[in-house]
Amino acid sequence: MDPVLIAGAGPVGMTAALLLARHGVPSVLLEAQTERTAEGSRSICVQRDVLDILERVGLGAQVADMGVTWIRGRTYYREHQVLEITFPEVGDSAFPPFVNTPQSVMELLLEQRVYEEPLADLRWDHEVTGVEQDADGVTVTTPKGTVRGTHLIAADGARSATRSLLGLPFEGVSFPDKFLIADVRAELGFSVPERRFFFDPEWNPGRQVLLHPQPGGVWRIDWQVPDDFDLAAERDSGGLDKRIRAVVGDKDYDIVWLSVYRFHQRRVPRMRVGRALLAGDAAHAMSPFGARGLNSGICDADNVAWKIALDRAGRAGPGLLESYDIERGAAAAENLRVTGDTMRFLVPQNDKERAHRVDVLSRSVDDPEARKEIDSGKLAEPYWYTDSPLTTADPFVRTPAEPGVARPPVPGVLCPDARLDWGMRVRELVGPGFVVLTHWCPWRPADAWERALTRQPVPLDQEEDDFLVKALRLRPRSLVILRPDGHIAAIVTEPEAAPIGPLVTEALRRATGWGSAG
Repeated sequence: MDPVLIAGAGPVGMTAALLLARHGVPSVLLEAQTERTAEGSRSICVQRDVLDILERVGLGAQVADMGVTWIRGRTYYREHQVLEITFPEVGDSAFPPFVNTPQSVMELLLEQRVYEEPLADLRWDHEVTGVEQDADGVTVTTPKGTVRGTHLIAADGARSATRSLLGLPFEGVSFPDKFLIADVRAELGFSVPERRFFFDPEWNPGRQVLLHPQPGGVWRIDWQVPDDFDLAAERDSGGLDKRIRAVVGDKDYDIVWLSVYRFHQRRVPRMRVGRALLAGDAAHAMSPFGARGLNSGICDADNVAWKIALDRAGRAGPGLLESYDIERGAAAAENLRVTGDTMRFLVPQNDKERAHRVDVLSRSVDDPEARKEIDSGKLAEPYWYTDSPLTTADPFVRTPAEPGVARPPVPGVLCPDARLDWGMRVRELVGPGFVVLTHWCPWRPADAWERALTRQPVPLDQEEDDFLVKALRLRPRSLVILRPDGHIAAIVTEPEAAPIGPLVTEALRRATGWGSAG
């Protein structure tokens, strides 16, 4: 069978290739560049659940070890500290809430892993110049010739050529202010690594500065600067040194990398066109405040890989590929809404927004309630597929929709992590097939289709499993179906005087795109 084609060998494309390989699916990565340019931090903040995804391909622990763990963030208005947040540990997770690992480091780790994977074929200098689809697959044209595949994942970034070839617009807004981003090596004397956000400091009046720790004593500093900012003129005039000195003081420093960005809020109207599926920045671009860009792109790759694998194996229903657009399109919409709210607070676009920002920040000095209105970025979190057509929802449970609010363990939510009686964590069991966790329940796969889809059930019947049983709120004679990406597809309880099997079959059919069994 032909491989899956992936346009773009950035973090999202390479993660997709490695996840496909875990399903036994070969892929060809088509990268327009002639070689990798590993410079600058770019995206740095990796969220805990994304580290779990990377660990499935053998890289989560490496990415975490190569980075800096931080659990505290401070926010200042002028000379006043107005906010302090910390991230408590959750369950028995293998990873901290956030790790700062530069994107350039992550790319090198992923590339090395791709080269070690016999099912992944990375081809440099293969710019996608044409895409044609038929009922059986996709043909991609590059300057080196044509390549045939069963599906195409477009992960070739915000300037995606593939997106244009598919005829998709990239609508949204661009913010007028620029941001100067500098990686600076300096010893700042912090007792522990932490994120610091400065609103309206005297050394950047009317705007803000973000400070993030990186490995090797390097700090990521983001300054909001005017639209007419000129980096070359700033260096020549000594203004850049003055900016950096305002942060590092009289300590020695080295500039590792400099760049000037303008941030955008854009997305495609749909993330699937036939057998072509868009992921990462090719599908959605958002401001980095909240670290939702790269983290959501890796989640795109996780979502699309298992669905393509099932489609190729003939076990996917007619709705499975379309569910990628439904689920990840909804995730993109939420991320853009959240980051859009942040950008309107950081970069007000009219008098009303400017007045709101000044009012909130001024009151925050003395008013704890006002501090709740400060928006410097709501940090990345997994999206919950509670409204997905793949989810067997519980009609009696209302799931909060607001970002940053804890969700109950209901279908659609990413399963809580915990160590099981026999030593492994739940997240280590996830993929490539479905996982069924049983609690004093006699269910077994009914036929060859269910056996191929689920493997053998994992019992949660020992005292050591109580943490997960309580976290999932399981009753005896019930079970949980986990999708290959770790989200809960269904929680099923055996009915009185009736077998549980038909209910499980219906939930599995729904979770694989076949709709209701009835």
